[in-house]
Amino acid sequence: MAKILFIMTAADEWTLNDGTKHPTGYWAEEAVVPLEALKHAGHQVTVATPGGVVPPVDAASLTDEANGDAETAAHLRTVVASADEFAKPVDLDGVDLADYDAVYAPGGHGPMEDLAVNADAGRLLAGALRAGKPVGLVCHGLAALLAADEDGVNAFAGYRATGFTNAEERLAHLADKAPWLLQDRLEAAGIDFVAADPFTAHVQVDRNLVTAQNPQSSAAAAEALTALIG
Repeated sequence: MAKILFIMTAADEWTLNDGTKHPTGYWAEEAVVPLEALKHAGHQVTVATPGGVVPPVDAASLTDEANGDAETAAHLRTVVASADEFAKPVDLDGVDLADYDAVYAPGGHGPMEDLAVNADAGRLLAGALRAGKPVGLVCHGLAALLAADEDGVNAFAGYRATGFTNAEERLAHLADKAPWLLQDRLEAAGIDFVAADPFTAHVQVDRNLVTAQNPQSSAAAAEALTALIG
């Protein structure tokens, strides 16, 4: 059994470029699908957030429309409401990476607000990468990589990765409102960003780093991360 650390957002709002607040949180599928896959494989998951706050779910990610059908949406709502891992997070500030075998971060726009500038998230992700521990991130979860700067150089510079693309942000009608775009910032950090067609399943694996482009990629990301954990 491996111990997996889920780094999750504590933000329920995203500050747009005009100062208004966009309701957000984590995207349910990107947290629930990997949680279930890892637990099914016999692993233990611990959720950590800034301040130990219960991670807020983005209500938009729980709708039938967002998930393709009512049954899938209902299942996500049930897990979000009942999973002990989500209900009892620990504080990122107190996490010792030595206690964990792998690190994972789901998306939603919440990480754009807090994890992108959270030193503890950056410390844990950079440390896991250096230690050769599997690191997985999906969609906007990759915003947490922006906090992994060491002496002015991003720890993930030179790694091949994917995440929510500029094209997808435009199709979601948020690109013009966003204070910055994830793809732009990752590329500026020196990450080799690979974009596939919008809203198609797409995963990149580079050494011990697994990244996925969007919610449609959650299952494939979970599979790739599980394979690396062994």
